[in-house]
Amino acid sequence: MLNPQDLQRLIEIITEEVIAAQPAGPASTRCACHAVNSDCCPDRLRVVVDAGATRLGMHAAGGGVPTGVAGMIDHTLLKPDASRAEIEKLCREAAEFKFATVCVNPVWVAEAARLLRGSGVGVCSVVGFPLGATTADVKNYETRRAIFDGAAEIDMVINVGALKSGDLRTVERDIEAVVEPCRQCGAISKVIIEAALLTDAEKITACTLSKAAGADFVKTSTGFGPGGATAADVELMRRVVGAEMGVKAAGGVRDLEGLKAMVAAGATRVGASAGVKIVQESKGQKPAVGAPSGY
Repeated sequence: MLNPQDLQRLIEIITEEVIAAQPAGPASTRCACHAVNSDCCPDRLRVVVDAGATRLGMHAAGGGVPTGVAGMIDHTLLKPDASRAEIEKLCREAAEFKFATVCVNPVWVAEAARLLRGSGVGVCSVVGFPLGATTADVKNYETRRAIFDGAAEIDMVINVGALKSGDLRTVERDIEAVVEPCRQCGAISKVIIEAALLTDAEKITACTLSKAAGADFVKTSTGFGPGGATAADVELMRRVVGAEMGVKAAGGVRDLEGLKAMVAAGATRVGASAGVKIVQESKGQKPAVGAPSGY
């Protein structure tokens, strides 16, 4: 149960976002194919439409228009026993297939940045991962250190316990502690809400606080929680944040059909360890034997 002060703060945040979303001039026209402003269509999003998308949310600060299926994927390896050889393989694959980023634990950021220098592939790292149960000042330091080591994108986990306790001020400060250094350094910030642990009302609150804090993306899951991305969660998150933010689906996206479902629901980025398999499927190729099943 929210106390009166926190309830009032949430109402203020929602009011500010509603006012900010009002158009300054005449209402923009909508196109039938994507339900977004008509100046987006048709060619700028053709590669994503060809991948099977029926709706797409755009966010320029979140990486711009994806360059095909691979350009929507954060090629991910976050397991605790990942070896140097596996990280090197991940980076070789990312450079070959031109994924948006590799997403690795902080200890591997400097190595990944070195291996991918000049490739056009970014390095994404995680903060407060996977539980979100570290203090805001620690997350702030983690963020600055990851950026110093070469990360261009940061995926942080919110303080889930504070959210479920109704302590919105703590959650807000927690997100800001990561968003602010990202903004100062030109890095992209993504807020993992761990949707499988939340009620729909809590998901809405988490996304609203993330938007108010100036984050670039909201993200469904760590891949280490009780459940991964669902199309229903992605659709809800897209409705809350609007077209101004990115939505990243992660956890359990194992094939091209899964990616299509997430894009159709409103995702603009997907985190997966099965990125190579997904791209091969998009090109009509048979995935290599032993390809990872996805995280």
